[in-house]
Amino acid sequence: MKLKKILLSLLVLISAYGLQAQTTYSSTPPETSPMPMKPEMTEIWEPEVEVVTPAKTLGDAPSDAIILFDGSNLDQWVSGKDNSQPAPWKIVNDDHMEVVPGSGGIQTKMKFGDCQLHIEFSAPDKVESESQGRGNSGLFLQNRYELQILDSYQNRTYRNGQAGSIYKDHAPLVNAMRSPLEWNSYDVIYTAPRFKENGQLDAKAKITVLHNGVLVQNDTEINGITYYIGLHHYPSAHSDDVIALQDHGNKTQFRNIWIRKL
Repeated sequence: MKLKKILLSLLVLISAYGLQAQTTYSSTPPETSPMPMKPEMTEIWEPEVEVVTPAKTLGDAPSDAIILFDGSNLDQWVSGKDNSQPAPWKIVNDDHMEVVPGSGGIQTKMKFGDCQLHIEFSAPDKVESESQGRGNSGLFLQNRYELQILDSYQNRTYRNGQAGSIYKDHAPLVNAMRSPLEWNSYDVIYTAPRFKENGQLDAKAKITVLHNGVLVQNDTEINGITYYIGLHHYPSAHSDDVIALQDHGNKTQFRNIWIRKL
């Protein structure tokens, strides 16, 4: 009789344990599969992308560009020495402008930061001098960071000072210069430097350059303001500023300059 009671108690305990285990197991929710993906789930329709009409001829300005020079006048430019004075360079054949040596550089009336810029340039028709003395000028972004312009066609100079270089900062990937009697082009994508509220540098300026359609600077970090002597650095915070072209004593020529704010 006692054995019977013990066996009965064991059966009750086993049943209770099984019920508890079953209850615990059944209280765990079953795994659920995520909703199956559909093509439209990753389609973004709004806002619609703005339409810009590209130029019919490669290198010409698209519909939203600001024309800085088209050969007709220098109305978008002023003297770099005195920005209250007109640009002192001359226009030749209603086609291009030419540096007047000794007159000083010129700069845009408008100020820019991030931008896409197209510019065409040519060395003087008469080849003179060598190294930095041949067809020297410069394109200054935000009036501080120089993309070198030079006649680097069969003209040896220091590699971080030839055409396509960020002057005395980064040499170009290759030398894509055409001969002195041909026109060259730069297509530039420029990202201005960023500064913190306290004026300290947050991100360096970056530049990508195509020289005659050939990549010569690939998302290159600019290490600071261009200096002829000394290391480049960012001495202070600044905002948008003018685009400047340098008078380096050579009759360098320019045409078809346009820019898009980014």
